[in-house]
Amino acid sequence: MRKTLYVFLGALFLFTSCKKEEQKLTIATAANMQFAMDSLVKNFELKTGIPCQTVIGSSGKLTAQITAGAPYDIFLAANMKYPNALFENGLTANKPKIYAHGKLVLWTLDANIKPSIDILNSQEINHIAMANPDTAPYGTAAMEVLNFYKLNETLKNKLVFGESIAQTNSFIHSQSAEIGFTSLSTIKAPKLVNKGTWIEIDTRFYKPIEQGIVLLKNHNKDAQQFYDFLFTEEARQILTHFGYE
Repeated sequence: MRKTLYVFLGALFLFTSCKKEEQKLTIATAANMQFAMDSLVKNFELKTGIPCQTVIGSSGKLTAQITAGAPYDIFLAANMKYPNALFENGLTANKPKIYAHGKLVLWTLDANIKPSIDILNSQEINHIAMANPDTAPYGTAAMEVLNFYKLNETLKNKLVFGESIAQTNSFIHSQSAEIGFTSLSTIKAPKLVNKGTWIEIDTRFYKPIEQGIVLLKNHNKDAQQFYDFLFTEEARQILTHFGYE
């Protein structure tokens, strides 16, 4: 009898744990939003009591995962291209909506380097980090900047591509690359705000980085609350703090 009771209690605990895990909101987030998302999730959880977990990656890679059936509830991309593709393929519960505009910066942690477009072609720079333009919108924007200055061919042997902005940041932070293109939100992060030097790239030199959000088809019932929260004044202030428009 006692053994049966232990087995029952063990099964009940396992069921409760699984049930609790199922109720957690899973948010797929483009890597440029990593630090802002930490703050957004913290405020949302305090306000609603709804637990969240985030999956960070490049917008292209996350889109591939969603297409393959990854059980995410919400997708925050770094552009509108990928959410629109999911919408057109019937994988979303609503039409994508722009929640922010991102900005591109040129960042270095080398104290001897003053970031500028001109310095990229100098002998001081051997490696320039940027996100993969095929899967990461900030990488696409960085390549557009190089094309504007007609430097894409000149600098092609110096370019080091990160899978996402997160990996690109690690190249710059470790100084594996002397300099690199990243998101303004990165250098606004609390742990990075006073590290290195950077310049903001003029938005005339790359297409607007329109970042989109979409609810995925079989989303958790609480996903709508996070979606709505992202368009509140509280969330807007957080996004503004991290350099988004």
